[in-house]
Amino acid sequence: MSSLYEKYRFLILRRVTQIGLLFLYFGGNYYGWTILKGNLSGSLIFGVIPMSDPFAVLQMFTAGATLAVDVMVGAAITFVVYGLFLGRAFCSWVCPINMVTDLANWLRRKLSLDKDETNIRLNRNIRYWAIGLTLIISAYFGLTAFEIISPISMLHRGVVFGIGMGWAAVLVIFLVDLFVTRNAFCSHICPLGGFYSVISRFSLIRVAHNYEKCTECMKCKVVCPENQVLYMIGKESVSVTDGECSNCGRCIEVCDDDALGFNIRNFAKK
Repeated sequence: MSSLYEKYRFLILRRVTQIGLLFLYFGGNYYGWTILKGNLSGSLIFGVIPMSDPFAVLQMFTAGATLAVDVMVGAAITFVVYGLFLGRAFCSWVCPINMVTDLANWLRRKLSLDKDETNIRLNRNIRYWAIGLTLIISAYFGLTAFEIISPISMLHRGVVFGIGMGWAAVLVIFLVDLFVTRNAFCSHICPLGGFYSVISRFSLIRVAHNYEKCTECMKCKVVCPENQVLYMIGKESVSVTDGECSNCGRCIEVCDDDALGFNIRNFAKK
């Protein structure tokens, strides 16, 4: 049982976190709980601490909206938490879409669909172009462009408030990830994921690799949704410094060599 827990410990913690947050948001909406109220774009913790999605706030700013002080403070808090400490952990520990894409990619492996010939090649830089396009549209039309069509927001509204077309968006993402391209939405298209990748470039919590222990089994690259960040496997003992790493911990769980683990980034090295 202990080995089973070790194999899935971060996955279990991530699911507890994601489902727990949805439960707290649901309770805040239906039962008036003050632990966590609002949504993923703007929340209030214990009725006191504001939390805002900095990318949503950036869209509001470019759209010409007047920003309240609590919104800007909430965005600053979120920016510091992820940008300096947690990295792109929002995508794997908070975002509800992650549960959908993880399921699709697990099925891809089980059904032997996770092969190069079954993938339509997408450029991972699309998400960065999507950031720019989102801000341009927001500025031109005076609206928060991505928030209107975001499947993340749709799913969250569907679960917490029982409204919207979230389930249809989720189904599309699931089918595309399963049959078209591995991690199509999260790793290639989503501008929010791209935004967190940019601000997480210098975050402290990182996955570190121990070259001496590594046997180059490559299990880590099979499960990693952003396996391009694991360029050092079998080559050198360095930490993952790429902001595209979501700190999901799956590479650590599947490593039988104990060659990977979370660590505090050492800026004196790569």
